[in-house]
Amino acid sequence: MTPLKTLALTVLLATTSLTSAWAAGPSPAPASGVLSGEVLEVKDVEAYTYLRLKTKDGETWAAVGKTAVKKGTQVSIENPMVMDNFESKSLKKTFKTIVFGSLAGAPGAMHMAAPKPVDLGPIKVAKASGANARTVAEVVAQAKTLKDKPVTISGKVVKFNPEIMGKNWIHLQDGSGSAATQNNDILVTSSATTKVGDVITVTGVVRTDKDFTAGYSYKVMVEDATLVKP
Repeated sequence: MTPLKTLALTVLLATTSLTSAWAAGPSPAPASGVLSGEVLEVKDVEAYTYLRLKTKDGETWAAVGKTAVKKGTQVSIENPMVMDNFESKSLKKTFKTIVFGSLAGAPGAMHMAAPKPVDLGPIKVAKASGANARTVAEVVAQAKTLKDKPVTISGKVVKFNPEIMGKNWIHLQDGSGSAATQNNDILVTSSATTKVGDVITVTGVVRTDKDFTAGYSYKVMVEDATLVKP
């Protein structure tokens, strides 16, 4: 797979002493779909491991699902996605360019593909109240009518990916719809923090046909949501 989507995030303004380390120039764009290099620096945060790599095309920062990586080792990152102006709130740094992907050989390595919800058993969450309240299945079914309009959804968090595009990405299910018809799960973006298993109520704006390129697109999602934990 060629270098993937460019996602709009915030620019790194590193100090002079950190410029060479944190803004190591344009990220290599491997045509092979694999980025390889020597690990020069490792920084771990809650969800990710950040790696400064020395590649044949120069230095670059990369991020993979949190895993143990030693300085000086050779690594390969599969399905690389080059992101511009990525802000890591955990590191309090913004990278001019960074590559997200899956660390080859790392079990369960995270990557930025559309997340797959975890199995939390039977889910049944009561529909939210209010004029804009909808079930997950209703939002999916009524996407065209609800486009750019606010909705309120109650559901259980089945997937949580922090700090992507400066937001947190939440997958909700409430027991409506089915996996077979792909109307039982909805993606919500928010600045609020939650965790898998939480039952929450969100209010946000419905967006349709969001395309982040390279096959990563969403027919319907809810953006910029506020979050309430019952």
